[in-house]
Amino acid sequence: MYNRSHPSPEYLDMVRMYETLHEQGEQSAGKSAEDTFPGKMLIEHAPGIKEMIEHTGARSILDYGAGKGLGYKQRNIKLNKTLEVGSIQDYWGVDEIRCYDPGYEPFSQLPDQPYDGVICTDVLEHITEPDVPWVIDEMFSYARKFVYANVACYPAVKSLPNGQNVHCTVHPPEWWAGLVHAVAMRHTDIAYRLVMSAKTGRRKKFGFGKNRKTVYHTTERLV
Repeated sequence: MYNRSHPSPEYLDMVRMYETLHEQGEQSAGKSAEDTFPGKMLIEHAPGIKEMIEHTGARSILDYGAGKGLGYKQRNIKLNKTLEVGSIQDYWGVDEIRCYDPGYEPFSQLPDQPYDGVICTDVLEHITEPDVPWVIDEMFSYARKFVYANVACYPAVKSLPNGQNVHCTVHPPEWWAGLVHAVAMRHTDIAYRLVMSAKTGRRKKFGFGKNRKTVYHTTERLV
């Protein structure tokens, strides 16, 4: 079984590819380094994360797989048609946000302490499948109060430099829910929310059909 001290060879290869993409950008798509994995996906999950913060009274957050963390630098963010916030940290009302991402050198050092909440947005499906269990367990191990994660249950339109789809672990929501539940049972004092997105409708041979829609499934445990 793989773990942090002994990850799979595929995981190490994946981290190296993400290091290259962060440094050089997604050249095949004409994206600069700054625009490659900027870490802005968390914004659409900010309200759900805020709910977990308020439920648990969390004051510190670890963003596990934060990319470049640029979402935290944005100002005057419009979360919906009627709500605009000055910044994510102000909106959440927390004292500290720490970013970790093994593929981005400025955030590549593992934290040396736990945080009240651990969030992981648009990350788990990018992890090589043999390593997903220990990564999820590590997330729970860093949390004092809650874990919030989302996962896409369908292939991405992007590919890694080796040609592999960036969503290298694709399973239906039931698979992800079962795995997270199994890990969470070893951390019974930690609340969690898992948001899974799936596509409905037929997929065309080339590209997505117009009738395809995104459907969200949520499972959680509040303590």
